[in-house]
Order: sequence, then structure tokens, then C-alpha cells
Amino acid sequence: MRNLCLLICITAALASCQWGVPKNKPDTTPFKDTLRYTYKTIKERAEDCGTKPDSDCTVVKIVYPVFDSAKTLNDTITRKLTNLFAYDGKADSSLQALTKNFLKSYTDFKKTDPRTGMFFTLDDSVQVVRQDSGLTTLQVKGYTYTGGAHGGSFTAFINWDTKAGKNLTLNDIFTPGYQDKLKAIAEKIFRRDEKLSDRASLKDNYFFKDDKFALNTNFSVTPLGIKFLYNQYEIKPYAAGITELFIPYAQIKSLLRPNTVVSQFIK
Repeated sequence: MRNLCLLICITAALASCQWGVPKNKPDTTPFKDTLRYTYKTIKERAEDCGTKPDSDCTVVKIVYPVFDSAKTLNDTITRKLTNLFAYDGKADSSLQALTKNFLKSYTDFKKTDPRTGMFFTLDDSVQVVRQDSGLTTLQVKGYTYTGGAHGGSFTAFINWDTKAGKNLTLNDIFTPGYQDKLKAIAEKIFRRDEKLSDRASLKDNYFFKDDKFALNTNFSVTPLGIKFLYNQYEIKPYAAGITELFIPYAQIKSLLRPNTVVSQFIK
């Protein structure tokens, strides 16, 4: 009986201390969601799929978040998705229209080219990658195949200023007249990453206009710096894939506007 009582006391003591878990452990989570959302999925298969698996027939799949009480943000997400692979610059009016028209393009294609085993693919997604009280960062990714040697992919970002209710542009983050200075800093990092000398030509291996380095406007705001992304075919051949260019805040601190959503990351 004495041993049993001793065992009960020890068990109770360990339970109250939460063995291995520090008491009053601080919350080290880097951010907390401040806008509520749920992920939605649109998925439709072509009529001729039958019992084929998704990997062997034409399928449209779109996964995206829908935010509560944030119509403008939801509309921005829809526009990003419908513009990813908009042909001739004509984007569909909704995700449902995008799905319908993509499947119709496959049906029309089969009427003129009924090759056995030929199928299309549209696979798009939007992911909330970070959120705090002032900024919601989303990554928009898409892949499509409509014939040819290979498909095409595209990645874009939404940097949503929660309080202003808008997608940030570079002009919102940087002070007026920043362009040339930012470009010079970015090119130095780009050449270092690509293992190029300061004077090496960009003519043969890159697609920059007039063979001169240029920044695009496809960027994401991170806690450590601004990340730019060049998609396939944008500045390099398809086989080279995407190119990321990361600029730490430490190198562009003097170019940043004060009192923006980026200010929280500057130390």
C-alpha cells in the first residue's frame, strides 16, 4: 500500500509539472492569422475521362482561399488566377467561367485532333504563406498543358496590406526615385548569384531587353527582405526554370518608406 501511494504521488507531481515542457513557455509563433479564411476547391474532369485516373485525362483543379468579410481581397485572388494563363490578354470573368472555357478548349481540340491519349491539364492554387496584423502574403501558382513539348507554369504573389485593403506595389514600399538605386543593388546580387563578373555580358544566356538587367514587379514581402521571382522563359530558357532574387532589408533600408507594413521587419 505504501508503494502504491508513493507511485500515485509521483505521477501527480509529473502531470502538474508537464515533464519536459517548460512552465509558461513563451509563444514563439512568428505570426498569427488575422483574417479568417477557408480553402475552396474547384475540380472538374472532361466528359471523356470515364474511369481514367486524373493523371491520364483532362482535369481542371483550382484550390484557393476565401476570406471572410474581405471581398476586395477575394476579387484580387480571382483576378490573379484568371490572368495566369489568359490567352490574348482576355481573362475569364470568374473561376467557374475559367473552368468551363478550359474544358471547352479541350473538347474543341479533340474535334480537330482526336489523338489517343492526348489530354489537357490546368492545376492552379493560392496559398496563404504568411499573415500578421498588417500584411497577408499569398503565393499564386499555376500549371497548364494544352499540347506541345511541355506545359507551362507561373508563380505570382499577392502582398495584401490588411489595413489599406490593397495589394502592395513597389511604389508603396520604396521612397520616390528609388528605381535606379534598387536596380543597381539587385543587379549586384543577381550577378553574384549567377557567378557573373561586374562586366560580363547578359546577351547570350539571358532574355533581358536590350541585354540590360531589369527588375520585374513580381515580388513577395518577407520578414528578412524582398524576394523577386522571374518565371520560366522570362529571363532564361525553359529548362533553367524559375529564378529567385532575394534582397535583404539591410541593403535597401535607406530606400524604404517609413511607417509601412514593411517597417515592422526593420531593425
